[in-house]
Amino acid sequence: MAWGQLARRSKTGLLSHAQQLAAQGFTSATFQTNLLGDHLPQDGMFRRRFSSAVPPSEQMNLIKQLRERMCAPIKDVKASLVSCDWDIEAAQVDLRKRGVILAAKKSSRTAAEGLLAMAGDDKRAVVVELNCETDFVARNDVFQYLASSLAKMALSAQDPGKSVFPFAPTYLENMSINLDHPKLSGETTVRNAVTEVAAMVGENVKLRRGFMLSTTAHGVVSSYLHTCPQPGLGCVAGLITLEAEDSSAPLDALERVGSSIAMHIVAARPLFLSKELVSAAAVENERDVLRTQAERSGKPQMAIEKMVEGRLRKYFEEAVLLEQKYVVNDSTSIKTLLSDLSKEVGCKVTIGNFARMEVGEGIERQILTTAASTFMLGRPEE
Repeated sequence: MAWGQLARRSKTGLLSHAQQLAAQGFTSATFQTNLLGDHLPQDGMFRRRFSSAVPPSEQMNLIKQLRERMCAPIKDVKASLVSCDWDIEAAQVDLRKRGVILAAKKSSRTAAEGLLAMAGDDKRAVVVELNCETDFVARNDVFQYLASSLAKMALSAQDPGKSVFPFAPTYLENMSINLDHPKLSGETTVRNAVTEVAAMVGENVKLRRGFMLSTTAHGVVSSYLHTCPQPGLGCVAGLITLEAEDSSAPLDALERVGSSIAMHIVAARPLFLSKELVSAAAVENERDVLRTQAERSGKPQMAIEKMVEGRLRKYFEEAVLLEQKYVVNDSTSIKTLLSDLSKEVGCKVTIGNFARMEVGEGIERQILTTAASTFMLGRPEE
């Protein structure tokens, strides 16, 4: 009953207010104009945020087209199209601007996934590491194209004149790169290309490091890539140079054996080329650890010393390339393999240098302790 009385009072109040306005000369049209005030557009029409000129089916088609062009997340694609009133060309420019801002915001996030890209010729080989946050992005064709392009560009750059040349991102970032991909084309700097790909894939993308290995002697540079989504790309890389003393020695045999040793390097993870290159400090530290372990057995001192020497030989077999058992045939060693190759070509063949790289290695250690790069070199350049 109370509700009915309140409704009648409200209706009476509204009627009384309308009569007062009519007495003052207000018509229904002027009442509507005053009610709307400044909120009414000058053309007298209200516009929806989603343009009525573009039907829903066409909107979906434009979203699909722009997403195919830019590889950006669908929510960002739609936002750019809406803000540009469904003009796909303007939305593409807007999306690139948004992407640069988003890429900058994501640059502090850890990127430990990615790919190694390799390029080489008769005397040089280059490996470049391009990182992202997930292996999903590492399978993206734009990401893979950029990684391959960076390796090829690094190979075509001016020869640094060093047989072993590890380089940081700054070596390439300001260089000009010419890209020819349906979704990434034109000439730009390496830094801008990486930023643009980061904007496309919606993750932090970083050029982390690179490594070049070359030989000036009569020899070959051999390589192996493990877990290859396509030729020239992988997750673990092994590089090695084999050099023959005789300049007339056939190189095809060196290439064959070099490729198999590069694969061995990926699998066996050697740290040193020969026992002579293991520092005295490293040997003594290992000896102390082994002695402490042996003393726990409670055996006599003479027996302990024999145990230490035996375990030290085992350490060399695991850490030194020439002392390692060949992974393809564990009945022989890398040293014996090289000896057999020397007999085959009729002159002494030696290993110049080697390196092993793996995607993401050392990244957590760098975050915690800002450790230096973790290249595994066979021996320092002389």
